[in-house]
Amino acid sequence: MSEKLEEVMRECPSEKSEDESWRQRSPSAANFAFTMRNAPPETTLGRHIARRLVEIGVKDVFHVPGDFNLLLLDELLAEPNLNLIGCCNELNAGYAADGYARCKGVGCVVVTFTVGGLSVINAIAGAYSENLPVICIVGGPNSNDYGTSRILHHTIGLPDFSQELRCFRTVTCCQVTVNDLHSAHELVDSAFAIAIRESKPVYISVSCNLPHICNPSFVPDLPFGPQTRISNQATLKAAVEAAAEFLNRSVKPVLVCGPRIRVAKAKKACIHFAQASGFLVAVMPSAKGLFPETYPKFIGTYWGAVSSPFALEIVESADAYIFVGPIFNDYSSVGYSLLLKKDKMLLVQPDRVTIGAGASYGCVVMTEFLGLLSERVRKNEVAYENYRRIYIPPGMVQKSLPNEPLRINVLFQYIQDMLNADTAVLAETGDSWFNCQKLKLPEGCGYEFQMQYGSIGWSVGATLGYAQAAQNKRVIACIGDGSFQVTCQDISTMIRQNQRSIIFLINNGGYTIEVEIHDGPYNTIKNWDYCGLIEAIRNGEGRVWTCRVRTEDELARAIEETNSEKNKHSLCFIEIMVHKDDTSKELLEWGSRVSAANSRMSQILAE
Repeated sequence: MSEKLEEVMRECPSEKSEDESWRQRSPSAANFAFTMRNAPPETTLGRHIARRLVEIGVKDVFHVPGDFNLLLLDELLAEPNLNLIGCCNELNAGYAADGYARCKGVGCVVVTFTVGGLSVINAIAGAYSENLPVICIVGGPNSNDYGTSRILHHTIGLPDFSQELRCFRTVTCCQVTVNDLHSAHELVDSAFAIAIRESKPVYISVSCNLPHICNPSFVPDLPFGPQTRISNQATLKAAVEAAAEFLNRSVKPVLVCGPRIRVAKAKKACIHFAQASGFLVAVMPSAKGLFPETYPKFIGTYWGAVSSPFALEIVESADAYIFVGPIFNDYSSVGYSLLLKKDKMLLVQPDRVTIGAGASYGCVVMTEFLGLLSERVRKNEVAYENYRRIYIPPGMVQKSLPNEPLRINVLFQYIQDMLNADTAVLAETGDSWFNCQKLKLPEGCGYEFQMQYGSIGWSVGATLGYAQAAQNKRVIACIGDGSFQVTCQDISTMIRQNQRSIIFLINNGGYTIEVEIHDGPYNTIKNWDYCGLIEAIRNGEGRVWTCRVRTEDELARAIEETNSEKNKHSLCFIEIMVHKDDTSKELLEWGSRVSAANSRMSQILAE
């Protein structure tokens, strides 16, 4: 028996009670009953969950209350190191946990059974696709209802409580149902550990009648240590030797970083390898912000036909490219149009290395591999020297004429000037992807967008979560009007939390990214009075400043006002009025290629 458990047992009363005779007949059961009845409040299931959240780095929990999770919320509230943030709906609460996890490394959302769970599941699917450890906790049915034929509310009217869990099975890496205190400690701890190890969301259902009940297994300060991945040393050594030989015989190798370096916690390892190898460095679009853009040999984004200037030519003409943590899909490959050759590629994933069209080495941890490879690779700066020879700086954006309608490229020139180490950029799905991709991030400036899942509306909740996690930074969010209409309610939560983000609402009258893939009347939306909406949500409470701009002069004055003494601690909302056809050239190119990929003829019809 542990010292902590003995301490709890000693706190139980020693005086005789009316059921003394029963306790003598069954001492272990009686002692256990006394322990649970008299144990300190810190030993409840809910407090145990709260402590574990704090231990793994969660300080803020996003939630929507419902009758199945109320007792759990009470227990979470009792944890002094945990802050509960109520959201307007479950989808936004999930997006907020996603944004929080991007900054803090892990996030948490708490909802109620089925109606809440199936509402938040879209956000959890996005977190799964982006490799973010989000703890999704659902207040579940009373433990006494399991195994009965009872039909409960918040269900589809069947005596089957597993529907929600089955839905979460494909978008989480672990699913547990806590309806028994005796197994609760193991189930909760294992789910938390798996989330951290796999960098994926987990689903935990907690019966509504259990969170406030004490149990000796929930003794405070019991150690918790998530498992970490380790390499097979023989395989690691073989992979390093083969990779070093592959790279050292190449003439102009390049390094391309992908989004899974976040999963592998390999940012520092990538920088160290780049310095040791001398290779030119590019990033895939969804890895923007994961490698410092102030690095001398950084050349921008490799994104096929919409790459940064000259990045496409340099990467695809290399005789060896090492891709670290990539995700190749139809969006990142611009409709599968990348001209990469498998026999030239060294592919490094979080736990596997594949060299050319040949050997694949499993059980190889990315950070360990890059560290050892840094010692074996020969310095080679040929690709960077070639890049410097052909590089031509991009042209300057034309200054607007007096009273000329504001252009998108002018807007982002101003946003570029706003960036520093105390800011972070969140880009919504749409043309903001491409315009924000061209921003040059100063050292320490954060950057996030959701490329793999690409769910419109993600950025409103994600801005709430990221800003809550990174209170030392001012978040600059670029959101299209169509996306904003999906999730705008949680501007209310930003105001309640006294956040000071700057939101640029780009009003061009519709779903511009869809227009460039395939146009139709369904891509046009009803225009709103967005500034009026924000003022209505504010309802006279909180620090909020709104503005609508139509020209460059108005934009300059608006940005200056966001940093004024009056508004530098306020939520600032700037509605940008632009022409519906004002898009980046990259979106035009990308849209046509993705459209071509989407419209490929069926193989059956082709035959």
